[in-house]
Amino acid sequence: MASLKDIRGRIGSVRNIAQITRAMEMVAASRMKRAQDAILAARPYSDELRAALSRVAAVVGEEVHPLLARRPVKRVALIMITTDRGLAGSLNANAIRLALRWTQQKIGSGNGETRVEVEAITIGRKGRDGLRRAGIPIAAHFPQLGDRPSFSDVTPIARLVTEDFLEGKFDEIDVAYNTFISTLTQRPEIKPLLPIVSPEQAEGAETENDEYLFEPSPEAVLSRLLPHFVAIDLYRAVLENQASEQSARMIAMRNSTDNANELIEDLTLVYNKTRQATITREMIEIASGAEALGG
Repeated sequence: MASLKDIRGRIGSVRNIAQITRAMEMVAASRMKRAQDAILAARPYSDELRAALSRVAAVVGEEVHPLLARRPVKRVALIMITTDRGLAGSLNANAIRLALRWTQQKIGSGNGETRVEVEAITIGRKGRDGLRRAGIPIAAHFPQLGDRPSFSDVTPIARLVTEDFLEGKFDEIDVAYNTFISTLTQRPEIKPLLPIVSPEQAEGAETENDEYLFEPSPEAVLSRLLPHFVAIDLYRAVLENQASEQSARMIAMRNSTDNANELIEDLTLVYNKTRQATITREMIEIASGAEALGG
């Protein structure tokens, strides 16, 4: 049985941990509100831009701009967005697990010389480490973009993947990240980034016959808009993952604090029982000694 001193030491250690996790929960809660506001503000613009450009792409055709071109898929890049730090529950593990399943499906989709090759472009240390352990080649790595990622932070990454696609290094580029659903729910997803995909016409919906006049030309307009759209789409994924990270970390720290408090209660009960047993044993020893002396 542990001594009273050992139990007091464990109670003190657990209490210190509870104070730390409580402080981390408060920090994550303040960052979570800011991150949620950022993604909720970015979603409408991203959705409308995607819808507009997809309709334009469906009208003008793939030959107008190379970012719309579809070609046989032999080399695929996966942009893996995770966190640099842990203590976010299963957030990173779920995203990496989904990415590995997706990679196996891509690699197994071909045979012989037509086999699909997959490389990763990682944003965040956790994704890089997880994919590296799984043997996935890392084409490029970018550290996490901080607690307040800006559009200018994502622009170089978007430019890199756009150039790789235009040069034919990759035939398809997808992005993996955690979508923010609510404070308690974050869902890992993998979505196509390049080539830009036209929205599928809903079954039974009327087909829109949009007609556009381009000045100075369709090529010139799309040459400016499409790279910007790629950067916006990637920026949205970063914001989604940022909001998911802070939400998951707040919940994880809250659960840790609750578990620490429960452990303190259990250790306090053990301490009291041990103390009572010690007192009882000492009283019995004193009584037995007095009786022996009196006898």
